[in-house]
Order: sequence, then structure tokens, then C-alpha cells
Amino acid sequence: MLGSPLLHLRKLPALCFALAICCSLYSANALAQVFDSEQQRFRLKVVSEGLEHPWGLAFLPDGRMLVSERPGRLRLVDANGRLDPQALRGLPPIAAVGQGGLLDVVLHPDYRENGWIYLSYVAAGAGGYGTEVLRAKLKGKTLVEVQILFRMLPKSASGQHFGSRLVFDRQGFLYITLGDRGDRQRAQRLDDHAGSVIRLHDDGRVPADNPFRDQPGARPEKFTLGNRNLQGAALHPQSGELWTHEHGPQGGDEINIIRAGVNYGWPVITFGRNYGSGTPIGEGTAKPGMAQPLYHWTPSIAPSGMAFYTGDRFPAWRGNLFVGALRDQMLLRLQLDGPQVIHEERLLQGSIGRIRDVRHGPDGFLYLLTDSPQGMIARLEPVP
Repeated sequence: MLGSPLLHLRKLPALCFALAICCSLYSANALAQVFDSEQQRFRLKVVSEGLEHPWGLAFLPDGRMLVSERPGRLRLVDANGRLDPQALRGLPPIAAVGQGGLLDVVLHPDYRENGWIYLSYVAAGAGGYGTEVLRAKLKGKTLVEVQILFRMLPKSASGQHFGSRLVFDRQGFLYITLGDRGDRQRAQRLDDHAGSVIRLHDDGRVPADNPFRDQPGARPEKFTLGNRNLQGAALHPQSGELWTHEHGPQGGDEINIIRAGVNYGWPVITFGRNYGSGTPIGEGTAKPGMAQPLYHWTPSIAPSGMAFYTGDRFPAWRGNLFVGALRDQMLLRLQLDGPQVIHEERLLQGSIGRIRDVRHGPDGFLYLLTDSPQGMIARLEPVP
């Protein structure tokens, strides 16, 4: 009768050693997901996985999330992070070409009352491809009442620089950011949508006070010109102004405040240089009548996605601007003093992959999308 207990006692050291190994591995894995910033310790939690090149993220009032996948699918993730295996139906044909595909997704500011969801995407047409914007309503797992509000013209064969972020301002105007489509000079043309920010009413009508509306030959939807490729946009929480960032070539990634009729200079002025040769682009870094960036990066960080933090979960970060970066796979925290960037901190460098989008969640956490064939939604949570 004593043999069995003694046998178990002999096995205790090995059992304790095995448990210690398991605990140490678990602890190491947990600690690998905890990060210290200058002002805030935080944990990185994976919310959902298995997304193919996710691009944009929107939060539904019931706790679910809408996620766009660049190959042309719109996905639903429930409040517990479970990805619905079935993509939503009802999208028009999406042209997943080069850097294009299904891009941003946002809700109307009055979504609870009207149910409108807005999507930017790349579509084929006469001359090639271009960015388009639609709105639709979600019924079950199908988009219904689909209305195309904007078509970028002219279309072209290039697979580069489609933009595109969507932002509503406090007056209910919709802003659409567009790239130059890889053809630099298009960004300086008023008769071309490329390389600009577009401003519309929520139903696609052109506002009466758009800066080029009454100028002969100009595209009335244009709000700016001289932009290279804007893939981040967010409203400043105090001023209500639209802030954007855009890719430079070799250097010259910029943050700008978007204002009516302003020429942001590309490709006449830039802090960037030509790929390969490193030779200067345009006429230098400044020219009368063209705006200087608020902030710029050289060498390039390849920015994508941005959000101001205004919540209570991270008090030390309140009012900071967060920017995702594809190059060096990082999240940048920018500390502001009014409209000036006074400090930069680089977080998560090389930890989770290329960061495509950054969103401030309704729960006060920061959410990230990683750009990968096996992309994910991750959440930053404070650690005491």
C-alpha cells in the first residue's frame, strides 16, 4: 500500500522541474507582450487573427468590428474577437491590383440613425484603375442600398498610390485622400483628382464652398493639390482640423494640416529624393505659395494609419498622435504642443510586423492592424 505514494514522491522533483519549465515559458511569452514606453507601460493583446492584408477598421455600436481586406473582402469580427469565416456580400467588383484593392472603411457620424457605411476601393474603368468611394447599409451579412459617391478621374494603368483614407469632420463633410497614382505631375493639375484631398457632402454632392468649384476646368471635388500618397488622416480633437500624413519617396514623409485650396508642393518641393540615384526632386524644399509640412521624416518610415488619443485608459498619452509605419514595423507616438510636434517615441519596433492602420477604439484602447497575408487586429492595454 505504501509503494504508490513513495513512487509519486520520487517523481515530485521531475514534476516540479517540468512545471517550472512550463511556468517560465508562459511567463516569457507573457512578458514578451508587455512593453515599456517613456510614459506608459502597456500590453499588446491579439484580438483577432487570420486576416489577409487588412487595411481599414471600423467599430460598430454593438461591439462588432468591420475590417477591410485589400484583396477585396469586408469581414466581420464579433465582440469576442471571432472572425466570421464568411465575407460580407454585396460589394461591387474590386480591382486588387498592385497597392490597390479594398481600402478604408468608416461609419457615418450618425450611423445609429441612418446605418450608412462608407468604403474606399479600387475599381477598373476606362483607361485603367482608380479609387472610388461608396456607401451602403448592412443587412445581416449583405451590403444593401449600395451607392457609388465618387470615382477618381482619369483612371490609369499604374498599380501605385491610390491613397486612401476616409474621414468625416464635425460639420459632416466627407474627406477622401488620394495618391498621385505614381505619375508625379498629376498632383499639380486641377483638372485631375490624383494627388489631392477630396471634400464632399455625405451623399456625394459637391459643397458650394469647395475652393475650386467655380474655377473653369478644375475638378470641383478637389479640396487640395500637391499631395503624393496620403494613407493616414484624422481630426484634431481640439481644433477639429483634418491632419494627414503621406509617403515621400526616399525621405520626405510628411504630416500636414489640410486647409482649403492649399498646394502641398509635391513634386515641386519635397524633402525626399529619387529612389536609386538619390538625386533631388523638383526645385528644393520650399517655394512661395506652397505649404511646408508640419513635420517630416527622412529617411522614410512609410507611414500608414493615424489616430489622436483622447481616452482615459492611457492618461499620459492623452492628446498624443499615433502613426503606424510599414518600414521598421513600428508605432510612433508624437507629443504635441498646439500644432507643433515636440517629441517622437518609437514603439513596438520589429515586434508585430508592418502596421497598416491605427484606431482609437470606443473602449479607450488603441487598435492596430498588421499588413500581412496572416494579418491581425491587436490592442494596446495599460499595465500598472
